[in-house]
Amino acid sequence: MNYPDNLRYTKDHEWVSLEGNVATIGITDFAQHELGDIVYVDISTKGKSLNAEEIFGTVEAVKTVSDLFLPVAGTISEVNPALDGAPDLVNSDPYGEGWMVKVTVNNPADVDALMDAAAYKAMVG
Repeated sequence: MNYPDNLRYTKDHEWVSLEGNVATIGITDFAQHELGDIVYVDISTKGKSLNAEEIFGTVEAVKTVSDLFLPVAGTISEVNPALDGAPDLVNSDPYGEGWMVKVTVNNPADVDALMDAAAYKAMVG
């Protein structure tokens, strides 16, 4: 499994990359592996302001549907348009082309409170 050191992670298996006050968010390699083949990503929260831990969408795999939880409070500014036609990008490139949303973060310091790669790796074993 791949857990890039430059990202932050949540107990719900989302990753966060912060540039200024904009966070790019997706699900981890571990999460996509556990879900299996992803067939649909449903995110209809663009423009909405959400608190940390609120559901911002769902991801549907052959086996199950799973909620997506926002790691930090902010406003969903962009949804990855490529996922509409190619949800399998989450499987093939979870940290790159398979990103899910961009969020204007209320407090960028909240990202620092999330797990680093070592802590996430220890959590998932």
